[in-house]
Amino acid sequence: MISIYNYKQRNVIIIAILLILSTVILYSVRGIAGALLSTVVLYTILRPVFLFLVYQWNWKRWIAALFIMLSSFVMIVLPFFALSMMVIHKVSYFQNNSVKIKVFIDQITNFVGSKINQHDLLNKHHLLDKTLQQVDVFIAELFPSLLSGAIDIIFGLTIMYFLLYFMFVEQKEFEGGLLRHTPFGGQTTLRFANELKNTTYSNILGQGLIALVQGSLVGIGFLVFGIDDALFWGTISVFISLLPMIGAGVIFVPAAVIELIHGNNIAGWGLLIWGVVVITNIDNVIRLMIAKRISNTHPVITLIGVIAGIPMFGILGLVFVPLLFSYFILTIKIFETNMLASKRLEKIQASTSKTN
Repeated sequence: MISIYNYKQRNVIIIAILLILSTVILYSVRGIAGALLSTVVLYTILRPVFLFLVYQWNWKRWIAALFIMLSSFVMIVLPFFALSMMVIHKVSYFQNNSVKIKVFIDQITNFVGSKINQHDLLNKHHLLDKTLQQVDVFIAELFPSLLSGAIDIIFGLTIMYFLLYFMFVEQKEFEGGLLRHTPFGGQTTLRFANELKNTTYSNILGQGLIALVQGSLVGIGFLVFGIDDALFWGTISVFISLLPMIGAGVIFVPAAVIELIHGNNIAGWGLLIWGVVVITNIDNVIRLMIAKRISNTHPVITLIGVIAGIPMFGILGLVFVPLLFSYFILTIKIFETNMLASKRLEKIQASTSKTN
């Protein structure tokens, strides 16, 4: 039977079908987008470890994959969820005892206001109540995956590790398939893969390391100067340090002021000096130490991660959305490179045809 469509028409129809199916598939898996992105990130970060175990220590692929999965679960997943549960428990306590928070804020505003002759600084126009309401909403969005129940967490982790196992065990076939089906050329594909790896390292390891160090230093400061809940506030500072143009100062400055209000001058001034001298400057020190491995993520991209990422992915949105934007910008750069190469090739072919 002769088809009523020619070759180009069939290709257009096939592309349209693929776009429709892709849209349906993406819509269907939107609920596990976090698990899928976590799988890609973990694979990128842990791939060198897997290759080392397989090719240097001659481990079987399935053994190396299971070892990496178990290690990552114990060293990354369990601590993260344990700290998150601690934060949620503490936040619930604060929400149920909001009067104490208002008392603390009143003390801070009265103390600061007396220094700058601006009394009742935050209570004007009910700003305090509005601020507390916004904080409640922010916290609820920050941990949606945990607040929604353990079933969603287990389901997401199951999908992530299921995919991760087969990606490791079938690493050659998996990466070979990616290379065959990428729209870039051979060298461009390798360059894209390398920059993709560096971008992931920069966003996850670089920014994550800075936030972890700053949060740890806040916790150490609380512990050294005898301030309660050092582990809790250190953990909060890790998350806060991921936010653009905010940093851990929103934690240690109010804490220092509260200590000064209560007459604990050594703890108050000590924590303030520790924060200003050490915590706020450690960012630049770490960046100098790992300058070759980390690039600066623009604050606008991180801000979008806060606005769009937190409602979608929860706390992981602080990392995932900036990472996705970095991937997007990287793809645009590769596209521009290909366009320039294509134009140069066309000019060469045109000049060659004229010569002939």
